[in-house]
Amino acid sequence: MSEQPNTKVVQDAYAAFKRGDIPGLLNLMSDNVGWFLPGPREVIPFLGQRHGRDQVGQFFKSIAEAQDAEQFEPQEFIAQGDKVSVSGHYRWRVKSTGRTFSSDFVHIFTVQNGKITNMHEYLDTHAAVQAYSGAKSAGH
Repeated sequence: MSEQPNTKVVQDAYAAFKRGDIPGLLNLMSDNVGWFLPGPREVIPFLGQRHGRDQVGQFFKSIAEAQDAEQFEPQEFIAQGDKVSVSGHYRWRVKSTGRTFSSDFVHIFTVQNGKITNMHEYLDTHAAVQAYSGAKSAGH
């Protein structure tokens, strides 16, 4: 697949997420998709590596249970070969502490045969950990 269709798959994934269509989002992924967010799972349980649509579906369920998006803006899509890199910004409110954290992010997707096969996120894990632990300097 060329870069333009790969970018469209990723844009469709963000659109599905923003409208709360997690089944539609999961349908854009391969059966054995890999999904990774760095950080300490002992503080934020949905971080770490996931494999397969079922585990990624559980990831999205865990996020919905733990935090609310106050802002979620993918801003730039850059594609080369089977990779689509997306930079953006988000702000989340942690339900257990009431605290917010914001971060710029980069999501790097691999798209093969019209399906997302991998996603790796880069974010400010320090800000997220502070918000989840209730530290006073979590909000940006």
